[in-house]
Amino acid sequence: MRARGRVLIVAAVGVLLFGGAGTYGVLAYQDYQQRSSAPSAVDATDAPLGIPDGQHIAFRNTASGQGYGLLAFVPVDAPSGPRNLTDIACDRVAANTDVVSCLHTDRGITTTFGAALYDASLQRLRESPLAGIPSRTRLSPDGTLVATTAFVTGHNYATVGFSTQTTIHTVAGEDLGNLENFDIVVNDAPLLAADRNIWGVTFSADNNTFYATVASGGATWLALGNLTTRTMTAIAKTAECPSLSPDGASIAYKKRVSDTPSPFWAIAVRSVSTGEEIVLPEARSVDDQIEWLDNRMLLYGMPRDGSPGDYDVWAISADGAGAAQLFIEHAWSPSVLR
Repeated sequence: MRARGRVLIVAAVGVLLFGGAGTYGVLAYQDYQQRSSAPSAVDATDAPLGIPDGQHIAFRNTASGQGYGLLAFVPVDAPSGPRNLTDIACDRVAANTDVVSCLHTDRGITTTFGAALYDASLQRLRESPLAGIPSRTRLSPDGTLVATTAFVTGHNYATVGFSTQTTIHTVAGEDLGNLENFDIVVNDAPLLAADRNIWGVTFSADNNTFYATVASGGATWLALGNLTTRTMTAIAKTAECPSLSPDGASIAYKKRVSDTPSPFWAIAVRSVSTGEEIVLPEARSVDDQIEWLDNRMLLYGMPRDGSPGDYDVWAISADGAGAAQLFIEHAWSPSVLR
């Protein structure tokens, strides 16, 4: 085949691929518009011009109709009551009384992803591009550090060959690094594999120590990190998406308990001081980063059966003493304001 013929074929294929991607983007945008334009399926009010006072939970509203995908708030003591809706679209939320971290998808012919920070008045502090599909975000207890995780390839943690990018910044804007560039130790040896991935950061109160998931070769570890020395050391196997309790005494995470191609993740809680682990009586597979309601109760999101794109937030006791209870309907990515 002549060179010109090969060029024409490649060009034609490129046009087809671009057209397909454009069609997908348009359809996804139309679906989002239709889902969010009908009357809301829940009672909602306009949010005050700022993060609300008192004990609240921030989350992504997933009720169909107006307000779908927007940042919302409910009081801790009235989670089933009317929700305060903002005009801020988020896929993942982390918040405290002073700042909100919002990972978002901007749908259109070309879909892009971003990470935004908002102040207590819900005014945007800064915006930065995200490397891929939003996955996880966390704030340090004092709200000065923010971690973000995105899927660079793949779209969930059950996808074969997925790749993540996890970074830590100060809320003021200083880049503290991509965690893949930290020195990582597993079983007393450096982890140098090209397939290593890190995700699911949770911070301690000292603004230096953190925990995260390290993965390589199909295995996952709970790792203890140090921002000053830029190191991470594996301390336990089979632990993902850790979340440190407010008092720093316990770590909750999802624990893979099956070896099947479709993972099954249980919820586990580990004592920081003793390493003792208990698995909680949640019969469903949980693919979320746990949030602590307080030092006794855990919150997490679950897909709503028969309703793609819709979720509920559930609560379960961290000591394994009771079954899971529905906490907030039509909600995802809960974050307790402290």
